[in-house]
Amino acid sequence: MSSDQARSASARVLLVGVGPTAGDAFAALLQRFNLVALIRPEQDEVTRDAARAGVPIVVETSMDALESAILEHRPDVVVVSSYHRIIPFRLLEQVPFVNVHYAPLPAYRGRATVNWAIVNGETETAITIHRMESVLDAGGILRQVRVPIGPTDTVADLYERLNRLQRELLPGAVEDCLGGATGIEQDRDAATYACTRVPADGEIDWTAPTTVIDRLVRALTAPYPGAFTYLGLQRVWISRAAPSPEPPTYVGRVPGRVVRVDREAGWVDVLTGDSVYRIFELRADGETTARPANAIVKSLKDTLGLRPAALLDRLTTLERQLSALRADRD
Repeated sequence: MSSDQARSASARVLLVGVGPTAGDAFAALLQRFNLVALIRPEQDEVTRDAARAGVPIVVETSMDALESAILEHRPDVVVVSSYHRIIPFRLLEQVPFVNVHYAPLPAYRGRATVNWAIVNGETETAITIHRMESVLDAGGILRQVRVPIGPTDTVADLYERLNRLQRELLPGAVEDCLGGATGIEQDRDAATYACTRVPADGEIDWTAPTTVIDRLVRALTAPYPGAFTYLGLQRVWISRAAPSPEPPTYVGRVPGRVVRVDREAGWVDVLTGDSVYRIFELRADGETTARPANAIVKSLKDTLGLRPAALLDRLTTLERQLSALRADRD
């Protein structure tokens, strides 16, 4: 073993990983460093791998828990790969922090950056590994590699490529940090930001262009809940869909209206603001497994999307039921 390898093997690394990027970070770091602890809240394959490797697991993800882990395990560096908090200066001055961020910093600082890149129609994203500062996603860049976004790529496709790059790039970036590297300073004037996304942001607006709807669907595939719409008052989640090939031209157009149901192949065609979108698989609220779209959407009279008429019909029905109950009591 060379002196550099020996130094790496003895370097104490604490990994903070609460999201889908942590597994590859853990595997990459475990091969090269003394991984002293993993902060991750859920019990899954990553924590099982940590347990098998004898790496202590911290399930609490609060800032107090992170500070306690630093005091207990005395790492030489803390690596962050998916975390939902800004690290305060009091911790950053105790130990170097290295962050893995899936975006071309200084652009796309913030949350849900891979999702937003697809939603916004970007042609590329990136993995950036950087030293952390107390400003959101600031700090010198240690590694950055851009990744193209294809016209049919889903968020899962991009995570697979980015996670693979993380395995390749993270150990070297950590070694550079341990050697005193501060990275290439970011141009703060060029910074852009992405806000947090919540499940409700995945509702489809059928008046939007087909390309916009398709980007939303591709941005929210697993491990995210998915893009959704309504059939009547039932929420349904789109698991797989794509723009309809060679769609006919509709001069009478109701966005969200079902215009074709293929009984054999299982897909349904739905009008958008400018064309036709083909849904292959759907999952109804409460279901865990997707089904062919025609198992849920069955009629050319169906219109997807939450419609005022459906809400008014339900309110009218409820009022009649309440009136009947009052009449029975009287």
